[in-house]
Amino acid sequence: QVQPVESGGGLVQAGGSLRLSCAAPGGSFSRYPMAWFRPAPGKEREFVAAITWTGGSTSTYYADSVKGRFTISRDYAKNTVYLQMSSLKPEDTAVYYCALGLTYSAGAGNSRSYDYWGQGTQVTVSS
Repeated sequence: QVQPVESGGGLVQAGGSLRLSCAAPGGSFSRYPMAWFRPAPGKEREFVAAITWTGGSTSTYYADSVKGRFTISRDYAKNTVYLQMSSLKPEDTAVYYCALGLTYSAGAGNSRSYDYWGQGTQVTVSS
């Protein structure tokens, strides 16, 4: 099973927190980059956050709109990627998709870098 599987979405009030989980493939896929995206007006998918493993260390990347509020992390033992979302705003409302990058040819924030996508999990932030 290569396709990521998201969970953890739901309804939360503005200012609240939510943690999304993404069950990632294990084995030989465990060190490939993974990311979270969401749809946005005028875009098919808007980059949210990514995590990569290079040279024995982990790097994280964030969209400016979520920097300081969202944290991406990865539990390699559980093959799970998390997106901890805090200080949520109504404009964060979206379906959040987890993605796995095997080719990873266009950088952390480009959806073309990712080959396998989950079905998405809905996050709704009420004002």
